[in-house]
Amino acid sequence: MDAEYHLTTPLSVNDVESLRSGDRVTLTGIVYTARDAAHRKLLELIEKGEELPIPIEGQVIYYVGPSPAPPGRVIGAAGPTTSYRMDPFAPKLLELGLKGMIGKGKRSKEVIEAMVRYKAVYMAAVGGAGALMAKAIKAARVVAYEELGPEAIRELKVEKLPVVVVNDTIGNDLYQEGQEKYRTVSA
Repeated sequence: MDAEYHLTTPLSVNDVESLRSGDRVTLTGIVYTARDAAHRKLLELIEKGEELPIPIEGQVIYYVGPSPAPPGRVIGAAGPTTSYRMDPFAPKLLELGLKGMIGKGKRSKEVIEAMVRYKAVYMAAVGGAGALMAKAIKAARVVAYEELGPEAIRELKVEKLPVVVVNDTIGNDLYQEGQEKYRTVSA
């Protein structure tokens, strides 16, 4: 039976080890945004041995490029982007202590293996529901790479951001489980 968790960032190993694929999670606290251009810049800094503009240990990165904030709002639509574009960068960030990633779509075998090795989870946000996701964002500010526009790294203060665990710390994959269940039902 899928469980429901209410977690506060930053996440601990204990927080993520208790999660299983299919669990519903609401996140409260700080979540950072980053897409492929920002990930590329982060990896360059790591390779040079330079300090990163955001903390990584225990953090959650949301793969999103939000739209501009309409009047009276802290952010525009903030729906997830396709996660596989971050796959070349994710294992290194997981090694440095990243505990959660939020996006949409499947992850590579290498990323799933790194989540098991370094105890982290991948969570899905509802694609196409950027306005709904934005309601959970209470504050947003650019903290790095402002020149990237919507792909700049932002620090989001979130309250009850709704996500579902897709890949957990023991290698379960909600997408694969769903396909297998469908095959069994339709056989």
